[in-house]
Amino acid sequence: MKILKAMLGMTAAVAVSLLANGASAQTYPERTITMVVPFSAGGPTDTVARLVAESMSKDLGQQIVVENVGGAGGTLGAGRVASASPDGYTILLHHIGMATSATLYRKLAYDTLGAFEYVGLVTEVPMTIVARKDFEPADLKSLIEYVKANKDSVTVANAGIGAASHLCGMMFMSAIQTPLTTVPYKGTGPAMTDLLGGQVDVMCDQTTNTTKQIKGGTIKAYAVTSPKRLDIMKDIPTAVEAGLPGFEVGIWHGIYTPKGTPAEVNERLSKSLQVALKDQNVAARFAELGTAPSPEADATPAALKAKLESEIARWKPVIDGAGEYAD
Repeated sequence: MKILKAMLGMTAAVAVSLLANGASAQTYPERTITMVVPFSAGGPTDTVARLVAESMSKDLGQQIVVENVGGAGGTLGAGRVASASPDGYTILLHHIGMATSATLYRKLAYDTLGAFEYVGLVTEVPMTIVARKDFEPADLKSLIEYVKANKDSVTVANAGIGAASHLCGMMFMSAIQTPLTTVPYKGTGPAMTDLLGGQVDVMCDQTTNTTKQIKGGTIKAYAVTSPKRLDIMKDIPTAVEAGLPGFEVGIWHGIYTPKGTPAEVNERLSKSLQVALKDQNVAARFAELGTAPSPEADATPAALKAKLESEIARWKPVIDGAGEYAD
């Protein structure tokens, strides 16, 4: 009899829990949502996050507050969300580093493929190969020739291990089969400042960070890494056009929730993301930054999951070949 009562009690508890979770999912959201961005404020990923968060807030009827949790190439912020309560009130907007960190870091506080649920893809930002304004090479072909001949003196800036600029720099060196001296900074801002000041020579970074400087003539642009030229910078060739076959790389961004977040909550966030990506203001601002919203079919949990899995497989040989790891 005692065992039966205990079993009935457990069943009742589970039922109450399920009903509570169901009610919560149906009424979600009921309070402010925190969107963790694992990089510093003012950077390219932060810019994307704030544009999307503002529009999603209107659709959800609750404010999404962006919280910048930088450090360790984005893994601190990702870890913060991985350990958060799976209720949909702490979400993560991360870029391609979500995939590369699985190989780049020997020890992570979370399992990349096992610690998160998926909301959808946000955008894929092209990269630009740029240099200080007075750097000698005139075009990408001569840049490649120059850095090969002066590999011991050419410096390549990046925003830190795991940053988009670090990943693109590794891919560039891999493509030209020439190791160069990399100079890591604590964020995109300081890296760009030193490029503008002539303290470093070259950088490969997102259009969301370089477009203003390129159009202002304060840095020299050699190529964009998109499949075709960008409307806002039509005079800049693609890397493939300029003589670097197969060099196409975009920094995609996605939204995640902690593992165990109810499917209904993830779907609600996904639908809100789709609404935000159709927002004319978001599309216009993205265009100014050299990118575009992801299509509706990509702003889904399934599409983001597939993207993450494929990108982990894609970047592993690049990172292993470069031999650049972090503890």
